[in-house]
Amino acid sequence: MTTAFENREKAFEAKFRLDQEQEFKAVIRRDKLLGLWAAEQMGLSGDAAKSYALSVVDVEFSATDHDAGHKVARDLLDAGIAMDETAIRHQMAVLLEVAREQIVAEMKQS
Repeated sequence: MTTAFENREKAFEAKFRLDQEQEFKAVIRRDKLLGLWAAEQMGLSGDAAKSYALSVVDVEFSATDHDAGHKVARDLLDAGIAMDETAIRHQMAVLLEVAREQIVAEMKQS
């Protein structure tokens, strides 16, 4: 009986780790998508857009900014684009769902 409970506990722990890993990947993917979206708003394309998107992703790993939303809001403002932070947060929520769907689809393919 104990082995069954131990196996169940291990399965729950494995599921929790997988869920946490997927959510981390989704947030990073969302930030990349957000960076590409913001780059488009600022008129960036090609390598400049990709470079900007990576700078948005890097915010998650640095202590210099609060989060990707703050960076994008500040950068859009610096570029002369007035955008309400609520609109940016909404875009982040939409892109998080897109990112989650992409990751699940990629997992099903592999």
